Amino acid sequence: MTTTSEQRPAGYFRAQLERALLAPIKAFRITYLPLLMVYFAYGALGLVGVAQGFFEKKTLTMSPAELAALGVWLALPWAIKMVFGELVDTVAILGSQRRIYVFIGASLVSISLVLLAGAAGGWWPGINVNMLYVAAALMSVLGIVLQDVVADAMSTEVVARTHPDGTPRPQKDIDYDLGMVQALGRLALYAGILATARLAGWLAQHYSYETVFLLGLAIPLISVSGALLVDLEPSETRPTDWRILGGGLGFGAVVVALGIADIPFGQEITFLVSLAVIAWMLSKVTADLAPETRTRIVYAALVIFAFRASPGVGPGYSWFTIDRLGFDEAFFGMLNEIGALLGLLAAWFLSDAITRQPVARVLLWLTIAGTVLAIPNLMLVTEAYRWTGLEARSIAWLDSAAQSPLVQVSMIPLLTLMAIYAPAKHRATWFALMASFMNLALVAGQLQTKYLNLLFPVARGSYAELPMLTVVVTIIAFVVPLAAILAIGRRIR
Repeated sequence: MTTTSEQRPAGYFRAQLERALLAPIKAFRITYLPLLMVYFAYGALGLVGVAQGFFEKKTLTMSPAELAALGVWLALPWAIKMVFGELVDTVAILGSQRRIYVFIGASLVSISLVLLAGAAGGWWPGINVNMLYVAAALMSVLGIVLQDVVADAMSTEVVARTHPDGTPRPQKDIDYDLGMVQALGRLALYAGILATARLAGWLAQHYSYETVFLLGLAIPLISVSGALLVDLEPSETRPTDWRILGGGLGFGAVVVALGIADIPFGQEITFLVSLAVIAWMLSKVTADLAPETRTRIVYAALVIFAFRASPGVGPGYSWFTIDRLGFDEAFFGMLNEIGALLGLLAAWFLSDAITRQPVARVLLWLTIAGTVLAIPNLMLVTEAYRWTGLEARSIAWLDSAAQSPLVQVSMIPLLTLMAIYAPAKHRATWFALMASFMNLALVAGQLQTKYLNLLFPVARGSYAELPMLTVVVTIIAFVVPLAAILAIGRRIR
């Protein structure tokens, strides 16, 4: 006969599994649908991702270092989200502060896809293809950022602060719901990636890139449909804070001027100005918070910045897998599919547990795990996989399966922290400012990627420097966030 002590562990683990499985389902509310459809559409843009990657390699004449430099400029709209946030918070267009901005963002994404189709199809032979690609990429980023700002604002608004009878809900319950909304957003994003991953590879292999980009026009309709289904206008209003909007627009003008002038170290100057402007704006928005809360936010922001500022290898790695390892469009689609599936499962089953964990602890384990899981990449670029007797594609499967869950899981505690402290009537602006700061870390990572690609140059068909580049990237991605977490992580509850 089984004893009670032997029964207890089995019952405990079964209960924990059921709790993890059912938590996202129980957390869902119909009012979450519009923001989840925006996130789903963002993920579903992967439908054109494989075609875009191969078009980039086969048609454009830009080097990996130039593409990394372009990535810096394309990351900057994410760093000035406060402009979009202030607009969404305070400026109604045709009486709407939410739905109309989703429509505008979807229109920009649609224009981007038309430009890509035109570039691939040679619709405008007198216009340089590289220029068309840059214009399309910029339109896409602006449209995605605008819709993302609306979804971010809604993610803090849709959670009820009171019971149906008007009595306040416990703050612990509110914080948990805010965290689960962020988890549901990551799930929706991964669901969009998963739904289109394999199809993206198949389409890119069997149809022209022009056709694939035109088929992608169905994706913006998803976010538009979500905006039409549910009333998503805010109940809180306030006057425009011209310090934020005017300062943000002025900053945006400076960024554009620096980009057009093409002055030396323009990207670096833009990054430093961005950092100063966002820090100043955050100090204004958080002025009413308790000192201990502001201190905790500062330390959390620093750790998050260090974690997200890791450099990447750049497009040279993908080109290497295409040229040397023979990976085709269909295989890239399958890699995206398995990565999206495992990312979805990880976000689903870990959302409840991660929402309850301190940010520093989660990032510490993710940093260690990310470094260990970078080993398959190193095996591929050094061709050490041949010693194992495994095929390159098997190693790539392992790499995709191991790495993908880390990306979105790491965002859950960060977004939860941002949602918890979002001030009333400033929710979109607050979220946009915090997201801008987080995204500046990505700009820092892109700058490092550019420098490393200049130090270890990789070109189409020339990959001698790729192994050392990958090793250096892996070391930086481990040492920098680990040092920040160990130094100040304990100051974050």
